[in-house]
Amino acid sequence: MVRMGLWRSNAVRHLTYKVRFLGLVALAIAGMWPMAAQAATAPSLGTAAGFAVLGASTVTCTGPSSVIVGDVGVSPGTSITGFQTPCTGTLAAAAVAAQAQSDALLAYNDLVGATCPAANNLTGTDLGTLTLKPGVYGFDSSAQLTGTLTLSGAGVYIFQIVSTITTGTNSSVVMASGAVCGNVFWQVGSSATLGTGTAFEGNILANTSVTLVSGTQLNGRAIALTGAVTMDTNMVSACAAGTGHGNGKEKCNQGVGNGPEGCDPGNSNQGNPANSNDELGGTPGHPGRQGGNGK
Repeated sequence: MVRMGLWRSNAVRHLTYKVRFLGLVALAIAGMWPMAAQAATAPSLGTAAGFAVLGASTVTCTGPSSVIVGDVGVSPGTSITGFQTPCTGTLAAAAVAAQAQSDALLAYNDLVGATCPAANNLTGTDLGTLTLKPGVYGFDSSAQLTGTLTLSGAGVYIFQIVSTITTGTNSSVVMASGAVCGNVFWQVGSSATLGTGTAFEGNILANTSVTLVSGTQLNGRAIALTGAVTMDTNMVSACAAGTGHGNGKEKCNQGVGNGPEGCDPGNSNQGNPANSNDELGGTPGHPGRQGGNGK
């Protein structure tokens, strides 16, 4: 009788484990159990990949100085003001900018069409409180970044924002554990405004406009599909599509140097460009070609 009781007890225990396991599988399939973020696919930027700044109506640059590493263009508008003084950058021909706008629109539509899991809907959550893995994340209205957002892990990050994105003063996006700016995409249904002193990462594709307030640094692209890109004393550096700045040097915009990651940031002086060999007012060098060899 004792043996029979033990056998029944073990059988019940095993059956309970099986039921629990099957229940967890069912929950995972139904999307009710936390699972790894679905792999996101980076859209092709086409010829827009060559641009750091691309506006539709106008591109305006003011302030003591701004450095743009990558092409600057506007289409179908024709107004670009502030180049080459006080801002420096390579101005693209009208036809090149027009094709880039066409390619950027295709990329924007691809981003809109990406599937965002219900668990990744961040509506009402400040991005500054989060550490995120690769995947697709959504906001049903506006998005806010106050503080530091950490993107951790190699892969593609897509942010689908129905309305606007705004960053607070001195906010930042930090790349960690293999995350690179070329794989980060911000699809903004209206306008993006990066606040004073923001250090931002990724490709901004805004349906209307992009505004970079004084002191903002953007490691990626500012693309406005129907409106203006407005800058004031900024550093914008286009990272290679799908990678960081050559060799994964996301924080390096000089290409070569004697500092960390192959840069020479030691004597950067944004407040006095005359005493700086990089950043605002310096010589930015080559951002690194696609493929990550940084040459």
